[in-house]
Amino acid sequence: MNGEDAIAYLKDMKRVQNPGPDIIISDMIMSPINGLLLLRWVRTSKESPNRFVPYIMLSGAADREYVASARDLGTSEFLAKPFSVNSVFTHLAQVIERPRPVIARQKYFGPCRRRNRDAGPPGGEERRRLGDDHVTYVYSAEKTVKAKSASDVWSVNLPNSLKEKAGGGKGGPPSLPASIMEEAEQSLERASLDFSTWANEYLANLGKLCDEASAEPAKRGNLFAEINELAHELRGQGGTFGYPLISVFGKMLYDSTREGCPETDNQVEVVKAHVDAMRAVIREKVSGDGGQVGKELLAGLKAAVQRFDVVE
Repeated sequence: MNGEDAIAYLKDMKRVQNPGPDIIISDMIMSPINGLLLLRWVRTSKESPNRFVPYIMLSGAADREYVASARDLGTSEFLAKPFSVNSVFTHLAQVIERPRPVIARQKYFGPCRRRNRDAGPPGGEERRRLGDDHVTYVYSAEKTVKAKSASDVWSVNLPNSLKEKAGGGKGGPPSLPASIMEEAEQSLERASLDFSTWANEYLANLGKLCDEASAEPAKRGNLFAEINELAHELRGQGGTFGYPLISVFGKMLYDSTREGCPETDNQVEVVKAHVDAMRAVIREKVSGDGGQVGKELLAGLKAAVQRFDVVE
């Protein structure tokens, strides 16, 4: 199962009102949807069956940048490869025995990023607002302690039913009424899961690769291979995150840049036409089938491809 399969599975769980898995253990490097995108979806999407679920990220790329990205998206634990049985046990025990409260802020949703609430920050510079007057504490569906001042932090401290399960108890997964989460979202004015944020990063990379292919014809073989890989990821992500036209255009770009494709100036223009079409989809937020706008974009892309699809 990859990230795309996992999201489809979790959506099905939500549809049948199943709380989903007790723990998610995910590799970071997957295609077309990697572990970071899966984690972002689990923590922020309204289609996620349990946004509080413990999430353990696995990766052989355990450098500071990747660990920080996973941490900032709400992972519970990060397990570097290669790992031993003991290290797996240690991380699972941490999640089960010592779960951290889930913090909801405008730009973050996930376990408290400090294991020790009273510990100072790395480097000694304190950036947290002192005191608890601005924090709304949620302990259960029945018990919420409102902030004394305008609240921009929600701290969700649910019962540890996972520990009960691990010890043979009968505790079910903790849950909150949708109304409480909606109140938190409105209070924080959180932006919904927005595919355009990372789609634009992909398109920026594709644009750079196009520029390189134009300037350095001798490198086009390798550059088209990189473009093909990015197109493969976009074709998988678009439909999953509500932009099926990105999947359509991504597949077209993937097919046109397979191994053995022409390494001509016209082929570079074909790639640019695909990138421009996808940029238009994201810029205009053409979700779903796009209606008439979607049809026009698809027709325009096909016409551009046909125009350049000649032997030079």
